[in-house]
This record gives sequence, C-alpha cells and structure tokens, in this order.
Amino acid sequence: MRSIRPSFTVRRGRDASRRTPPALAAFALVSALTLTATACGGGSDDKADGGPAATATAAGSGDGKITIPDDIRERLKEHGVDVDKWKNGAWKNWDRDQWLREANDFINPIIKGLWNPDRMRGADDPDKAVDDNDISGDQGVTDPEPAPVKARPVAAPYHNNAATSGKIFFDAPSGTMVCSATVVEDPAHPGKSDLIWTAGHCVHAGKKGGWYRNLAFVPSYNNQGMTPEQMKSASREQVAPLGVWWADGAKTSQQWIDKGGETGGDGASYDFAVIHVTPEQGGTGKSLEETVGGALPVDFDAPAVAKVQSITASGYPAASPFDGRLLYQCQDKPGRLSVSAPDPTMYRIGCTMTGGSSGGGWVETGADGKPTLVSNTSIGPASSGWLAGPRLGEVAKGVYDSVSKKFAGR
Repeated sequence: MRSIRPSFTVRRGRDASRRTPPALAAFALVSALTLTATACGGGSDDKADGGPAATATAAGSGDGKITIPDDIRERLKEHGVDVDKWKNGAWKNWDRDQWLREANDFINPIIKGLWNPDRMRGADDPDKAVDDNDISGDQGVTDPEPAPVKARPVAAPYHNNAATSGKIFFDAPSGTMVCSATVVEDPAHPGKSDLIWTAGHCVHAGKKGGWYRNLAFVPSYNNQGMTPEQMKSASREQVAPLGVWWADGAKTSQQWIDKGGETGGDGASYDFAVIHVTPEQGGTGKSLEETVGGALPVDFDAPAVAKVQSITASGYPAASPFDGRLLYQCQDKPGRLSVSAPDPTMYRIGCTMTGGSSGGGWVETGADGKPTLVSNTSIGPASSGWLAGPRLGEVAKGVYDSVSKKFAGR
C-alpha cells in the first residue's frame, strides 16, 4: 500500500515496507500505505476491459539457462533487450528504453533459485511523501477517519488458517520488493486455478515506470511462523513450503498504467492486478489452488459500503513495528474514501498494518458463511491507523477475465 503521513507519507510497496530489510511496501493514499511493486509505466493500447492483457512467457531449463519462445524473444529485441544476457544480470538494466512499460510488454523469465531465503528477507520498498491535499470529497461522501484496529497475527500454520494468502517478491530499480496476494478462482479452470490477486502497484510502476521483474509468489510464506532467529538459518523449503511460483502472465488496469503515481492516491481506485503463475520447479501437475487447498471467488458487483457489515484484510506488514515475517489480519466495518472526485469511491477500514501488506486480499463473508474477495490493500497512512482498497467493478472484471481467457486453453 502507499502510506501517507500527516503531511502524508506515501509508501509504495511491494510488501509495503521501508528500505529496511525485510520490508514490505505500502502505497500511499491519504494516509496511504506503501505499495510494493517494481515499475515500468503506462501503456497505450487502452481497452474497455481495463487494458490489454500482459503476457509473460518463459521457463527455466535444466541447464540453468532461460528458454523464451521466439515471439517473445523478437518482441524483446524490438526494445533493445538481449535476451541471452538476461539471466546473467541484464534484467538489472532499468534504462528507460529497456524498462518495458506497455500493457503487452510484461515478460518474466524464470531464474531458478533467484528467490532464496536471504533475498526474500531483504526485500524492501521505498517511502514516498504525499500531501493531504490529494484527498478530495468523493462522488458521494468521504466518511470520517476510522478508529485504528489493531492487526492480529494469524495462527500458524498459515496453510491451515489462511491457505489462500501469500507474499509476492519482485525486483525494481531501487532493489528487491515485496507485496501480499491472494489465490483466487479461475472460471476457465474450476478447482485448478493458477491465479492470484494483488495491487496494481505490486506489478507495474504506473505512469512514470513500467513492469517490475522477477515476480514470484510464495503461498503461506513462513508457514510455521518462525522467529527472527529461526528465519536466519531456515531453508528455502521451510520459508516456502508450498514452493515458489513465478508469474507467467500479469495484467493491471489501464487506469493504473496511465495514472498510477508514486505519491498520493493517483490511480488508487484502479489499483488492482491479476497474475497467472507457474511453479519454478516445474511440477507435479497440481495447480496452485490444488497445492494450497483452495481459492477465493471474486465479487465484481461490489456492495455499497452501507451494505457491508465487516471486511477482513490480510497481509504481511513489514514496516515497523512489523518485520514482514508474519501474516496479520484486521477486521472492521468499512467506510468511504475518495482520493479523486471523478474516480470510484474506495473502501476504508481501521487497521494498524504497515507497508508490505499492499495487495493483500479484503474478504467479506456472506450470509451463507462463504468468504469472497471484494478488494485489496492499496493505500494507508504512515501513522498506520487505516487502510483503503478499491471497489471492484467492470474494469476489475475485465482485467480478471483477460488473464483467465489468456490461459484458458493451457
């Protein structure tokens, strides 16, 4: 999420954390949390569904090299990228001409073993400052700031108590970054989804940047809730017991690509993304949903605030007083928040989670007792008293459907 301070500090973030080791990033919106995402920015091919689908195609081969299909190889060459040098460090080149920005430019070759426990622990996110003048009255009303709700740790093992939650890791010009994410259902593959939901700022930098690189998802990160001392000597299997899953397709809204900003709430109402993943080590044939034991449905007919009794937000906060190791949740009745009058009103809840929780799922449990994803963490204040997330509607459904259809026949 992005964070805002009383002169509002926006943290932008993957796992929304400061640039302190294992920091997660949050993104700023009025008091917004930091976002964790690395960035390229903006795309030109706008579509009614929220923008063209981004295709990432690549797989790691047994010889340690990266195999990329010819069509992707040719597209990268058009951008001046030497694909054969990618694994040997060329991906660290963030020159403007090679920082892929267009909606269809996402590519994420698997680099096996890149995300080891030390690199995961060091993932961080920069803080940005934003001014409270960035908040306006919404299309209806911005409700009073909610009272802080103390984030509570989820009981370990997470696989038993929050199976659909996990962390995203990625690289940005400023270093390694983190965000939170949720496994969601895929209509094209019932019971066998490989889709996750997160914030747009966790995959793309917005209007001044482009796609982040080396995006990978770790479901039930630190499943056993290890202590800091235990984490120092933990193996990759202990930190990521259900594997490391690389993004091979991603999409965010065209609105985020065009408007998403480093400070304030620019683009926050459209700050969502859908990622398709594949296991780093190839596999057993099991999907992500089968591996974790479930996936959440997504509600694109987001209920009005007055009709929502309670929302539960989950994430891995990394900025102080948290350190990114543990999964937390906040539960509260939402209010309304608007950052820009022309954009859809956002949900806002009281919550003390900090940067790193960006992208984490917001869940409403219906009268039937079934949980449904209705939003994700986008922004929050540096003072860590509340979080805000977009209401999901037609644009969000377009993003979701586009990724699902892209992989429907695979």
